[in-house]
Amino acid sequence: MSHSELIALLPLIIAAAVAITVMLAIAFARHHGLIMALTVGGLAVLLAVLPLVDRQAPIAVTPLLEVDRLALFYTGLVTLATIATALLIYGYLGPRAAGREELYLLLVNALLGAIVLVASRHFAAFFLGLELVSVSLFAMLAYPGWRPQPLEAGIKYLVLSSLSSALILFGMALIYTELGTLEFAAIGARLAGPERVMTAYLLAGTMLLIAGVGFKLSLVPFHLWTPDVYQGAPAPVAGFLATVSKGAVLVLLLRYFVETGAYDLAPVITVLGLIAAASMIVGNLLALLQTNVKRILAYSSIAHFGYLLVAFLAAGALGIEAVGFYLVAYFVMTLGAFGVVTVCSSDAREAGSLADYRGLAWRRPWLAGGFAAMVLSLAGIPLTAGFIAKFYVFAAGVGNALWILIGVLVVTSIVALVYYLRIIVMLFAAPEEGGVPAPGAATIPPLGAAVLCVLAAVLFWLGVYPAPLIATLRHMAASLL
Repeated sequence: MSHSELIALLPLIIAAAVAITVMLAIAFARHHGLIMALTVGGLAVLLAVLPLVDRQAPIAVTPLLEVDRLALFYTGLVTLATIATALLIYGYLGPRAAGREELYLLLVNALLGAIVLVASRHFAAFFLGLELVSVSLFAMLAYPGWRPQPLEAGIKYLVLSSLSSALILFGMALIYTELGTLEFAAIGARLAGPERVMTAYLLAGTMLLIAGVGFKLSLVPFHLWTPDVYQGAPAPVAGFLATVSKGAVLVLLLRYFVETGAYDLAPVITVLGLIAAASMIVGNLLALLQTNVKRILAYSSIAHFGYLLVAFLAAGALGIEAVGFYLVAYFVMTLGAFGVVTVCSSDAREAGSLADYRGLAWRRPWLAGGFAAMVLSLAGIPLTAGFIAKFYVFAAGVGNALWILIGVLVVTSIVALVYYLRIIVMLFAAPEEGGVPAPGAATIPPLGAAVLCVLAAVLFWLGVYPAPLIATLRHMAASLL
C-alpha cells in the first residue's frame, strides 16, 4: 500500500483507533465524562485530517473504496452528526444509568460503518459498512434495557434489518450471476457495452437491492417498522438513526447509480418514482394522525426521503447538488428536533407525547423557540435551511421534467404544514392547570443546549447565506460525474 493510500485511509484508521481507545479506556476506568471526551476528541481529530486527505483525492484504495470529494464531504457530515449525538447522549444518560460508557463505543462503530458506506465502490465494502452500522444500531436502540420500549424497538429493527440484508445479498448474487463482477465501475462498463441487454437476473437483482435499501431508508412500502422503532428508541439514538444511518445508505445508492449507469434502466427509475410519490403521500398523511412527537418525526422522515428521491431521480450535476444540500439541511433539522426531545427527556422517561410540550414556551422560551425553528424548517418556511433545500429539489425536478413528482411534492408539503403547526401550537398553548411538564424541562444539560444553539445557527445561516455550501457541492458533483 502506498503512502498516498495510507493518507486516504486516515479517516477510517482514526475512527477505528477511537473505537479501540474507548474500549480500552472503559476496561480500565469507567468514567462517563472521560469516555465522552475521548470520543468527541478523537472524532475532532478525524475532522482535522480531512483537508490533508483531500489533497490525495480522488484515489481508489483497493477495489473496495473510493476516497473522493463525495466520500470526504459526507464523511465530514456524518462525523459532525456523530459528535452532536455524543454530546446529546452525555446529558441524556443520567447518573442512574448503568453501563453508560459502552454506548459511545457502539456510536463510533456505527460511524465507522457509515464512513465505509460513503466511500464504497464495491458490493463487498457496501455490505461490510451496512452491517457495521446495523449491528451497532441493534444494541444502541435497545440500550436502556431497564425499559421495555427500547428493547421492543431493538428487536423490531433487528428482524426487519435482517430481512433487508437478506434482500440486498440476494440482489447482489443475481447481479453477480449476470455480470460476473461486484465492482461498481466494472458493472457500469459491462452495462454500457454493445451487448447490453436487460435480463431477468439483472432486473430482479436491482429490484431486490432497491427493496433492501428501501427498508434501510424506511421508504413506502418498506416503512412499517419506522414509527415503532423511533417511538421506542432513546431520543438521541433515534436522531442518529434518522440521519447518519439513512444518509450514508442514500449516498451509497447515489454512487452506485452514477457509477453503474443504473439511471438508464427505465423500469428501475419508474419503480423509484412510484416509491418517491408513495413516501411523500403516505408519510405526510399518516403523520396527521399521530399524537406522539417521535412518531410524527418518524413519518416526517419518510416524507423527507421521498423528497430526497425526487432530487435523486433528477440525476446530473443539479440532482447531486440538490441531494447534498437537502441531506445537510435534513441532518441539521432532524438532529435539532430530536435534540429538543432529548433535553426534555431522561434515561427514566421519554418526553414523547405532544402533551409533554404543552406550554413549553412559558417554561423554557429559548428551548421552545429552537424547537419551533426546527419544525418550521422541516415545513420549508423561508429564511430556513429547509426552504432552500426544497427549492433546490424543486429546481432539479423541473430541470428534468419530473412534473408528477413535483406536483406531489408541492401538495404534500402543504399537507405537512398541518401537523408541523400542531407542534408549534402546543408549544405556545397555555399550560393546563395541574398539568405535568416535560420531564427534562426543568434543567437543560449545558452540552445539549450548546448543540441546539449551534444547530439553530446553522439552520438560519444556510437559509440566509447558502452560497458557500452550494459552491462546495458544485465541486463535489463535478468530481463525481
